[in-house]
Amino acid sequence: MAKKRKKKRNGKKKIILFIFEILLLLVVLGIVWLYNNTLGQVKYEDGLTDSQAGINEDIDKDALENMHGYLNVALFGLDNRSDGSYNEGHSDCIMIASLNYDTKEVQLVSVYRDTYLPVGNGKYAKANAAYANGGAKRAVAMLNSNLDLNITKYVCVDWKALVDAIDDLGGLDLEITPQEVKEINKCTVEVDQMTGKNTPDVTQSGKVHLDGTQATGYARIRSTSGDDFLRASRQRIVLQAMLDKAKQADLGSLTEMCKDIMSQISTNFTATEIIQYASYVTKFHMKETTGFPFELTTMNLSTTGDTIIPIDLAQNVSELHQFLFNETDYQPTETVQNVSNKIAKKTGVTSKTSAFDLTQYNNTVGSDGTEGAKKKNKAKQEELKKSQSESENSSGKKSSSDDSDE
Repeated sequence: MAKKRKKKRNGKKKIILFIFEILLLLVVLGIVWLYNNTLGQVKYEDGLTDSQAGINEDIDKDALENMHGYLNVALFGLDNRSDGSYNEGHSDCIMIASLNYDTKEVQLVSVYRDTYLPVGNGKYAKANAAYANGGAKRAVAMLNSNLDLNITKYVCVDWKALVDAIDDLGGLDLEITPQEVKEINKCTVEVDQMTGKNTPDVTQSGKVHLDGTQATGYARIRSTSGDDFLRASRQRIVLQAMLDKAKQADLGSLTEMCKDIMSQISTNFTATEIIQYASYVTKFHMKETTGFPFELTTMNLSTTGDTIIPIDLAQNVSELHQFLFNETDYQPTETVQNVSNKIAKKTGVTSKTSAFDLTQYNNTVGSDGTEGAKKKNKAKQEELKKSQSESENSSGKKSSSDDSDE
């Protein structure tokens, strides 16, 4: 009798172990399937050494140590009219995303694609030509060598990846103007030709729900007033809206998005790093965004056509380090100083040249459209002027009071 009971117990134990093994196998297979359909689809590239990344050797050690407290990533959106090709094409969207490890704050900087800079081999051209002449590695080197940065990580996407990601997030709700409606409908025709979709026209302005193709068309508009400066703002608005939507999305939606877009990404992040940073997505929040250069003008050059010229690149780089890393009075390297001097010599643009006022386009945080961003930036500038005026008046009164005491 005892033997029978022991056999029954052993039999039950074997059944339980068998079921556990099946469940474990299913979990393992699920992980393998998820990896193969998401992270396994990414086009992984080799990591970059400091030399390959073009990091200037003469950067001050303290400044370099300060930058190590941030994850600085180059983001490239390609206009290559092809699906899944990442070794060619102009990078019409160039952004620097800087993540502060301590505060979990993210700052975005759009580097204007038409900015006149050395792009490799001593050649001066528009910034987006660096990618066309040497892919992501040269584009990263262009950013580091001209801006005194330490970027070694990059992510590249094309139109289709953006379209699919936005669709999987359920689209975006953006505030658009009547003029933007017309331009979106023009842009979607070309995007549809590449993706094979058949997107309906946007029929109204105001707060509108846009699908992936329409939102991508919105991010590509550059023929309205504001030209490429405003297009860069739109790109940041779309990226912010995507981040907000991703924070609210359920696991199923995020998994579907990963399946769709991972095969359309080229990066030198490893699979382990992607998993690590993906787990932090809800903890990070957008602090501020801007465009670079801060002070600039435009010229029609014989070699590059309509081009954005930095007014005193070295001073712009100093302001960039203050914006990104809270480093006051940053002294650019001799490398950057030399580039700054050469740009002035080649173009005749000096620190005395009148600059465009781009403050209305800069910070897009908290805005779901270009008009909202303009209003917020205008209000911020007015508040700043008022504060400066009050400070000057207060200083004047204090001086008068001091004089009378004497």
